[in-house]
Amino acid sequence: QVQLVESGGGLVQAGGSLRLSCAASGRTFRRYAMGWFRQPPGKEREFVAAISGSGGSTYLADSVKGRFTISRDNDKNTVLLQIISLKPEDTAVYYCAAAFRVPYTISQSYDSWGQGTQVTVSS
Repeated sequence: QVQLVESGGGLVQAGGSLRLSCAASGRTFRRYAMGWFRQPPGKEREFVAAISGSGGSTYLADSVKGRFTISRDNDKNTVLLQIISLKPEDTAVYYCAAAFRVPYTISQSYDSWGQGTQVTVSS
C-alpha cells in the first residue's frame, strides 16, 4: 500500500488558480494509476481526474475539462492537479488516490487514499 499526502489547497477567489500536489511513498509509484477525487460540502465524493502509471493517458471529468490538468513525475513520486478559472462549485475537499484496477473513474478502483486538502472558492 502506498502512503499519500496532499497539499496546495486553500482559499481562492473565483477565477483564480491553484496547484494541488500529492506526494507518494514507496518505490513502486510508477505501477499505480493516480486519481483525484473531490467531495463538495454535503455531497458524495466524485471523480475529477486520473493518470496512468506511465503518465501517457489522462482522464478528466466532463465538468472540469479545459480547467483542470493532471500530471505526474515518477522520479519525484508526485502527482499534480493544476486548476485554473476556479468556480465556487469547485469548493470541496480534494483527495488523491492510487489505483491498481480499472476503470480509473470510480472510487472502488482505488486502494490508497490521502487525507484530503480543502479548496474553497469565494465568489
